[in-house]
Amino acid sequence: MATGTEHAILFFSGLLLLAIVIQPLARKARIPFTATLVVAGYISSELLVRAGVDTGIRAENFHDLIFFVFLPVLVFESAYNINASLLWKSLLPILFLAIPLMLLSTVITATLVYFGIGHPAGFPWIAALLTGALLSATDPVAVVALLRQMGVSERLAMLMEGESLFNDATAIVVFSVFLTIATGSDGPMSLADASRHFLRVFFGGILVGAGTGLIFAVLVKLTGETVIKALATVISAYLAYLVAESVLHVSGVMAVLITGLIMGYRSQHAAPGTDTGFEQKLWEFNAYVANVLVFLLMGVTITLGMFEERWLAMLIGIVGVLLARTLGILSGVPLLNSLTPIEPISRPFQLVMLWGGLRGAVTLALALSLPTTLDYWWTIQSIAFGVVLFTLFIQATTIAPLLRHYGLNRH
Repeated sequence: MATGTEHAILFFSGLLLLAIVIQPLARKARIPFTATLVVAGYISSELLVRAGVDTGIRAENFHDLIFFVFLPVLVFESAYNINASLLWKSLLPILFLAIPLMLLSTVITATLVYFGIGHPAGFPWIAALLTGALLSATDPVAVVALLRQMGVSERLAMLMEGESLFNDATAIVVFSVFLTIATGSDGPMSLADASRHFLRVFFGGILVGAGTGLIFAVLVKLTGETVIKALATVISAYLAYLVAESVLHVSGVMAVLITGLIMGYRSQHAAPGTDTGFEQKLWEFNAYVANVLVFLLMGVTITLGMFEERWLAMLIGIVGVLLARTLGILSGVPLLNSLTPIEPISRPFQLVMLWGGLRGAVTLALALSLPTTLDYWWTIQSIAFGVVLFTLFIQATTIAPLLRHYGLNRH
């Protein structure tokens, strides 16, 4: 008789095998790979349930899996492989998009969802704020890949990629603060308490990441072994996260982000002749596995009841996200253009950034991590799934015509 652990291993192995099978099919059919993962996850789950197979996977087990396994990988890989030189050139607009506009997006989305659902007892303000935070995390990986494939301006690709990197980290920190309030793990919090808590965990995580990154950057120089260097990057990511979260109680995600930037900068500016290709491929592999599993888990956890009972909440979430993104980009970016000496971000760029701000792995990961003890967890998860499905099947599939309409593929 197989144990729960054996069931889980078989289940995740089966999910990865499924991804291997469907990726070439998705490419031939020109369907977004992540969208096919969701569909495949749902179908496989339904077949297993009808066959009476218990996978051993429970929603209440997702929190630690997401926060301690998947998120460090997703954040570190994005930071490690981003072009540090291009990031620095566009850092001001990226930080503006990723922090003030992300916070604005959270508030706008939360407000629309709260009043749209209109059920303060069953869906209070804290539920709306959790929803706004997780829906503010952008994931334009597919769009950025398309931009580069079509030869679009590297600056536009960097603006979107850089925004996503810092935006995701900020969204996770904000979500964690709201989750602490929702679960009451730190006792009652006033607005001032929550603000102080946010600043402490945010900047505390940055300091932990800076220290970890610098220490490991020095350690890596002491060895010439390619495999050891790659192993050091993995250790640095998880050590930064665990020290920040479990020891110092600050943001593990911010710690991983800064560690990844430092380790990535070291890799990109290594001495001539230094082989860093293995490290980069290792992290591409790690992120691939994490992304695949997150989208497949979305498919596995989707139920028809979500669409039957929560369709209106999903629709409100979609409208809220689009409106928040529209207000943020079309009002915030012109303000940035007028107040700073940087090269202005053109209106076509703004529209691509608006429509290309997809929601993906981080939004899903946060939704899957919600404790099932919260009365409204299923509603939030349903909204998140609805928004992600909309971005996968509508926004992701229509971004190429938008680029061609503005002639951006000729830059």
